[in-house]
Amino acid sequence: MRHSGRQNDEMRKVEIIPHYNPYAEGSCLIKFGNTHVLCTASVEEKIPNWLKGQNRGWITAEYGMLPRSTQTRVSRETKSPSGRTQEIQRLVGRALRAVVDLKLMKDISICIDCDVIQADGGTRTASITGGFVALHYAIEKLLKDKKIKENPIKEFVAAVSCAIYKEEAVLDVDYIEDSSAQADMNFVLTESGKIVEIQGTAEEDPFSEVEFAELFTLAKEGIKELVAKQKEVL
Repeated sequence: MRHSGRQNDEMRKVEIIPHYNPYAEGSCLIKFGNTHVLCTASVEEKIPNWLKGQNRGWITAEYGMLPRSTQTRVSRETKSPSGRTQEIQRLVGRALRAVVDLKLMKDISICIDCDVIQADGGTRTASITGGFVALHYAIEKLLKDKKIKENPIKEFVAAVSCAIYKEEAVLDVDYIEDSSAQADMNFVLTESGKIVEIQGTAEEDPFSEVEFAELFTLAKEGIKELVAKQKEVL
């Protein structure tokens, strides 16, 4: 039995509040239970120097946790991002670029900022899921303003965590479950079920192919729910 009372295949309550930031080209506040992440998309009509002359655009991401987003204060990363922060923001950027035709965004960059207000597990998966919503709104504005001619988004993308917890496969892991899981995984999948990225670690004993298949099955159902939530607000 999960401490929250959820079934093994049950997501936390997911809520997406659109247009949360009035200044960004795209934004939302996404909630996976007690994990709350503010996602904003900022558009710039310029690209990194190393991309100049390639007739394409760029999407990047930044991620951070507010000092009291956790039970004890975390220090602000004022000098340079930690290894964990860099890994997560690169993951978010890769996930969003995977579903966008950058050739249709010539000389335009979009930065997705993911700021964790509350953390209770799954901050990276919430950032990807909410980041896509913010990105979608920014793309809509670019089309409306005639900055681009065609919609570069190829399909929806979302992410969810799964774990082997108390020897059972469970969906959408919170902090208590994650901190004592035998294995945990993050799945980034497109609406059509294509794999963008899978991250998995055995915390104790290695897990089997059968257990991986159970986790993957749970993830695919979770992604369907998340994409439906994205479409509700878009």
